[in-house]
Amino acid sequence: MSDAVRILPQEAREKVRSGQAVLVCAYADDAKFARYHLEGAIPLSAFQATVGELAKDLEIIFYCN
Repeated sequence: MSDAVRILPQEAREKVRSGQAVLVCAYADDAKFARYHLEGAIPLSAFQATVGELAKDLEIIFYCN
């Protein structure tokens, strides 16, 4: 069962800018990340490499185009 919730782009942007969330571009392919990433997003590979170091109260927002 998933706890996924859709949010508006404006809400995501504000959460990332305020440091409440991390924005993850959910493409495993680095070329797709380069082409489709949004400002402030990190690639899926970077998220996977650092997931254990993220603050426990940080919201994680995944997206793909």
